[in-house]
Amino acid sequence: MKADAVFEGGGVRGIALAGAIQLFEDAGYAWQRVAGTSVGAIVASLIASGYTAAELKSIITSMNYRKLLGKGVLNRIPLVGGGLSLLFKLGLYVNEPLEQWLSELLQRKNVHTFSDLPRGKLTIIASDISNGKMLVLPDDLHDYGISPDQFPIATAVRMSTSIPFFFQPYRWRPPISIRPTYVVDGGILSNYPIWIFDTAGVPRWPTFGFKLSERTTIANPNRIHGPFSLSRALFKTMLQAHDQRHVDEHGKSRTIFIPTGKITTTQFSLGPDEIAFLRYSGTRAAEKFLANWDFAEYKSKFRST
Repeated sequence: MKADAVFEGGGVRGIALAGAIQLFEDAGYAWQRVAGTSVGAIVASLIASGYTAAELKSIITSMNYRKLLGKGVLNRIPLVGGGLSLLFKLGLYVNEPLEQWLSELLQRKNVHTFSDLPRGKLTIIASDISNGKMLVLPDDLHDYGISPDQFPIATAVRMSTSIPFFFQPYRWRPPISIRPTYVVDGGILSNYPIWIFDTAGVPRWPTFGFKLSERTTIANPNRIHGPFSLSRALFKTMLQAHDQRHVDEHGKSRTIFIPTGKITTTQFSLGPDEIAFLRYSGTRAAEKFLANWDFAEYKSKFRST
């Protein structure tokens, strides 16, 4: 059975995606197009390159996540290194180790640039904060004077995973730009781009979304009582508001909601029990979803015209 998949961002919580993907593969689904933001972009790029759910599970289980936290010269200064890196480099860690790690994985499947994949197979979301726009890669590369045939997928993923203030922004100088362009995590503008493959008319196959959270509920209101709480509320709104518009009843009907407990996005020191919990949570969420999924019913209710 053919299907498209969209993977939400969520840092190390993305481990849960491997368990969910395994269930869908076991049920006979074959991914035609995949898209993702942040960790979802990592998973999407590996699937697009030919990695199976079993291979993803192996990669996730054996990975030392702390090795992805690249340290520059400033980080090595005792006591104040992190603060100096944040002040002068705009982030605590360098994201280059993640790019190198992913590049090596893709190379094993003979994949380097977007030209090594079928057109439209992979879509990655990032945020161009210099120009205030969402980047849909590889489609938007032409706007920057760059051919997708020449652009490394691992670099696009590095852009999408550059969590603001945690990782340093990706400093990019496209051919058409005089000044550097700063690119950060796609979650700033769309952490869950469930809309990415939607077109008018009745779809030939379903698009499933994998969301790293419980079923959507009404969030607690932001309490604003000063500049710091105002900044926190603005940041939270940027992360959530755009995607909440798309997770309506239609979006919920095709979304696998995966609980991730109290594990946080940047909790890179996960132990074996926490990794096992995330994988199991993804598996259970997929089981529950597939037990009730009916494509004909979905089309009749949401996509009949």
